[in-house]
Amino acid sequence: MRVLVTGHNGYIGARLVPVFREAGHDVVGLDCYLYGACTFGEDVPDVPTVVRKDVRDVTVADFEGVDAVVHLAGISNDPLGDLNAETTYDINYRASVHVAQTAKAAGVQRFVMSSSCSLYGAHGDAVLDEHAEFRPVTPYGESKVLAERDLSLLADDDFSPTFLRSATAYGVSARLRGDLVVNNLTAYAVTTGEVLMKSDGSPWRPLVHVEDIARAFLAVVEAPRSLVHDVALNVGRTSENYRIREVARIVEEEVPGSTVVLAEGASPDVRNYRVSCDRIAELLPAYAPRWTVRDGVRELRDAYERHGLTLDELTGHLQRIRYVEDLMRAGRVAPDLRWTGVPDGVHG
Repeated sequence: MRVLVTGHNGYIGARLVPVFREAGHDVVGLDCYLYGACTFGEDVPDVPTVVRKDVRDVTVADFEGVDAVVHLAGISNDPLGDLNAETTYDINYRASVHVAQTAKAAGVQRFVMSSSCSLYGAHGDAVLDEHAEFRPVTPYGESKVLAERDLSLLADDDFSPTFLRSATAYGVSARLRGDLVVNNLTAYAVTTGEVLMKSDGSPWRPLVHVEDIARAFLAVVEAPRSLVHDVALNVGRTSENYRIREVARIVEEEVPGSTVVLAEGASPDVRNYRVSCDRIAELLPAYAPRWTVRDGVRELRDAYERHGLTLDELTGHLQRIRYVEDLMRAGRVAPDLRWTGVPDGVHG
């Protein structure tokens, strides 16, 4: 199929595009390159066909000849979403609806949206399936609730959306995010010897490797339409729910010489949820997650050591909110996250 991937140059996209191309699909990338300079290790070559555009500006012409859309583009986490709540709603909610409406008008039949388990928000110890109550506690989580609601209204005989609610991601990517919990804890352990927990470690969090997220999108795109039409799926493995302190102990065990340390002022995190991923396992046998958190910590440790990760890199361009704030201070990006000049990572 010809698959257009929005946000193809981001954290998930950098791992997803090779997975789709290896499966024989023709990939078109669409990205504003906000994180084009957030490179870790060797960069990935861009796809042959690229649309350099903000998702808020897409037109029907951008989707001509496309069979399926994988919609990854968006404000990527809670702290960045809190920076400017209105921009978060504009991109994650209203622009997602615009992308879907435009793709539908162009005749695209399959649309797979990158949603998030963050929409479950504040829950207790119960394991939640896809019918659980939404309790988002941030603009990021709320934006995903609104986007799912309005995209579902577009579903009909000619347009089939699917919503993949990914667990919290981890793992190596050329557009590495140092702000994700497993990536962050492992990075601090490698660069400082301290597994620095910024909460008290009590909250539950479902965790999934970025490559397994990519394979979930591939499984949905290749699945019979009837199985995934207007369906929401938690992405991960039910067995891969952890308290943050458990993740910290795994990092301590896998990074020699490291010790778990509580950051000054560490306190409970209101975000607390466990999820069941049984539905995706039953519905899509082709989706076979390969990673555990322990495997991911080893992958990250080895990559950090191989590339000589420094604390300055971790707390600099690999932190999404820090990087965006630096661009704003430099006058290169406006408060609405639109470029004021040539995007990073784009030449010519």
